[in-house]
Amino acid sequence: MHRLAFLLLLASAAGFASPLFESDAVLEITLEGPLSTVIEDTEDRNEHRFALTVQGSTIDLDVRVRGISRLRVCTFPPLRLDFRGGDTTDTVFTGQNKLKLVTHCKGGADYEQNVLEEYAAYRIFNVLSEVSFRTRLARIRYVDTDDPGGNELVRHAFFIESDRALAERSGGSVLETRRVTKNYLDETQTALAYIFQYLIGNTDWSLVRALDKDSCCHNGLLVDIGERHFYVPYDFDLSGLVNARYAKPDPSLRTKRVTQRRYRGYCMPGEAVREGLRLVLDHHDDIIRVIGELPLLSEKEIESRTRFVEGFFKAAANEDKLLRRFKSRCL
Repeated sequence: MHRLAFLLLLASAAGFASPLFESDAVLEITLEGPLSTVIEDTEDRNEHRFALTVQGSTIDLDVRVRGISRLRVCTFPPLRLDFRGGDTTDTVFTGQNKLKLVTHCKGGADYEQNVLEEYAAYRIFNVLSEVSFRTRLARIRYVDTDDPGGNELVRHAFFIESDRALAERSGGSVLETRRVTKNYLDETQTALAYIFQYLIGNTDWSLVRALDKDSCCHNGLLVDIGERHFYVPYDFDLSGLVNARYAKPDPSLRTKRVTQRRYRGYCMPGEAVREGLRLVLDHHDDIIRVIGELPLLSEKEIESRTRFVEGFFKAAANEDKLLRRFKSRCL
C-alpha cells in the first residue's frame, strides 16, 4: 500500500470523519439572525448570535464576515460560522468548530451560479487528490431579524472543511512557514495542483506568503504528512471555470481574460509533471460528471462549463506539446 494511502486509512480509522462531509446531498438550512448588521460590519468583524435550523434541529452559533477581495466587490459577503457556543449533538454539524461559508456575491441568478461553479472546482480537486478540502452544498433561507417582514432570501452556498480537519483526516498537520522548500514538496500532489489550477483557468494563487498572513501560501494550504509537504489549493472564484463578472486577470500575466489559461507552477522534474497530467487525463469522465451534476444550472450553462473544461483535455491530447508549454512557463 502506498504510504500516503496508509496514513489516510489510519486517520479515517481514528475517527476524523465528519457527518457534514460524508454526504453530497444538498442541505436545507435556515439561518436566522441580525444579517444586515453582520453584512455592514466589514471592519471590526464582530460575531453576532444566530440560530441555524437543519433537519429539524436548531443550533445556536455566532456568525461574522470573512474574506478580503470579495469584500471589495460583493454586497453579500462570505461568512464564518462558529459553532463552539451551540449544541451540535446528533446533528450533521457534530464535531464542527469554525466553518467557512461561501455565499453568493450579489443578487441575480449568475452570482448564485458562480457559487455552484466554484463548488465544482473544489469537487474536481477532490477527484484528483484525497488531500483536498471537502465541501458541502446547502440551500439556505436567510431570515434577517434586523428587517422583520422583509423579503425572504434563499440562495445556494457551501461549507468548506477546516484546515485542521483536513490535516487530521490526512494523518498530518498544518504547516506554517514563510518559505516553501521545494525539495519537501510531494511531487505527485504538487504536479496535480499545478495542472488542476491550469485546468480550471486559475491564476489567483502562489506558493509565497499571502498579503493577509505571515506564512505560505496565497490561496493555498501546506499540510505536512510523513515529512512531505502537500500543497492544497482553495478559493477559485477568480478562475476561468467560474468566470465571475468581477474577475479580472492579473495585469502582470498579460492575459486578456480569466478564461485564458496560464501555467504558473514551479519548475519540477518533467516525469513528475507527465505523471500528474496522466492522472488528470485518467479522471476525464469523473471531472466532466462533476460539472454535469451541478444543480440549478441550465443545460446551456452546463454545456458552457463543460466546453471550457474540455478545452483543457483537447490541448492535453498532444501530451508532449502541452508539457513543453508547461516547461516554458514554469517559475
